[in-house]
Amino acid sequence: MKLVLFDIDGTLVTKPGSELRFFHYLRTRRVLGVQNYLAAGLFTLLCLPRYGHHVLRKNKAWLSGLKKAEIASHAEQFVCEELARHLISDSVRRLRSHRHAGDCVVLLSGTPQFIADPLARYLGAEFAVAARCADDGNRFLARPPVRHPLGRSKTDAAKQIAERCGLPLSQATAYGDSWSDSLLFEEVLQSIAIRPDRRLRQLAQRKGWEIVTS
Repeated sequence: MKLVLFDIDGTLVTKPGSELRFFHYLRTRRVLGVQNYLAAGLFTLLCLPRYGHHVLRKNKAWLSGLKKAEIASHAEQFVCEELARHLISDSVRRLRSHRHAGDCVVLLSGTPQFIADPLARYLGAEFAVAARCADDGNRFLARPPVRHPLGRSKTDAAKQIAERCGLPLSQATAYGDSWSDSLLFEEVLQSIAIRPDRRLRQLAQRKGWEIVTS
């Protein structure tokens, strides 16, 4: 048995990402109000100096004031009704092959946890570690995520997953699509770039990592 880590957006799910798709899913169902759009805009304005080009990834303020239980319910439906139609078939095939081989498959992503959890159940993954949005116990807050697996923090999360599963990260397999996954790729035995962006593709070619373009 080995640890297998799958990114979600661009790796298991076609772009645009799962969070953006969920945003539009809620918008069309009129779950979002004016206050959600205003909170998201204000977050971008105030936090741009802090987060730079990552500010949109950090911006979970569009959830501000929404009930956690309600969003979780919508996310469960969204994964089954919408997101499942945008899965990358080859990646899903690889995930299921790992499961059949007895590997410990975990989803590791910067998408919100309430999306990653039902997707993990849908795909038969062991569990998911994703972005944990700030809340007061009942409703979401217009603050940066409490946990956001991205870049170095994604590698740190992978180490915690490996410890939790009792499996060495150095012998793991990781799937990802973007340059931000490169730090994690350096820590594992097998790195697989799925439809990689230009920088990850160039690095993968130099490192001899597998590149999947289909």
